[in-house]
Amino acid sequence: MMRAAQARGHAVWICGQPDLHWSKSRVAARCTRLSLADNDEDWYRAHEPAERPLAGFGAVLMRKDPPFDLEYVVSTWLLSAAARQGARVFNAPDAIRDHNEKLAIAEFAQFVAPTLVSREPERLHAFIDEQRDVVLKRLDVMGGENIFRVRADDPNRNVIVEVMARGGAQTVMAQRYIPEIAEGDKRVLLIGGKLVPHCLARIPKPGESRGNLAAGGRGVAQPLTRRHREIGEALGPVLAKRGLLLVGLDIIGDWLTEVNVTSPTCFREITDQSGFDVAGMFLDELEGALA
Repeated sequence: MMRAAQARGHAVWICGQPDLHWSKSRVAARCTRLSLADNDEDWYRAHEPAERPLAGFGAVLMRKDPPFDLEYVVSTWLLSAAARQGARVFNAPDAIRDHNEKLAIAEFAQFVAPTLVSREPERLHAFIDEQRDVVLKRLDVMGGENIFRVRADDPNRNVIVEVMARGGAQTVMAQRYIPEIAEGDKRVLLIGGKLVPHCLARIPKPGESRGNLAAGGRGVAQPLTRRHREIGEALGPVLAKRGLLLVGLDIIGDWLTEVNVTSPTCFREITDQSGFDVAGMFLDELEGALA
């Protein structure tokens, strides 16, 4: 994204969560301008930092990975305040807050495999008994962290449910295990409500049931299937209307498993393998939204 923006003549600045602050009735940040290079080992040069109001930038891109903790929410509150002052923030901070990346699938239940969200251990156990083979995951993390596959006869079943639900203090998502994970967890990108024509199949390494690249998965760019298009065309206009310029759908087999709105990735892998300029499409949509 940053290289594509620089190539079009845009100045690129960065800041972190600790740099955001509200003072003197405005939201500002201590920011640093970057010069991007094509060398992946030495890919940027930082210039002198400066304090600037967010409303003074042409666009502000929210690209913070989960965990979706209180500090993350505070950052979205500050960005919402900046938006009221005229800042153009993408994705819209209120939309980020409203779309938990795991639980957002509940709105689109027609595309979702059998799923339970609960903090009650007894209810989770009943779901495991019913489905026989289940994936348990927390609602506030990313990259395959805290994901367990649990079969009904798993000797560690009780302790896994106990740890995940923390005795009823932590809400957990349980989904029926989808065997097509062996063919990859497909990342389908929506930009401005439109589908990128290739997805990235994140294929688990041997012995794994997680396809996440952070968990050792192998990324393979593939053309979209008819099912990918069906799901993407149904969700794209709805999510774009809410201010979600960039969305990453996770699809396993025929089933939607996540709606990623905070920092969807896979631009580089899709572009390198397919030749389609994903970052260029993103800049086209971003510039169009600012026009």
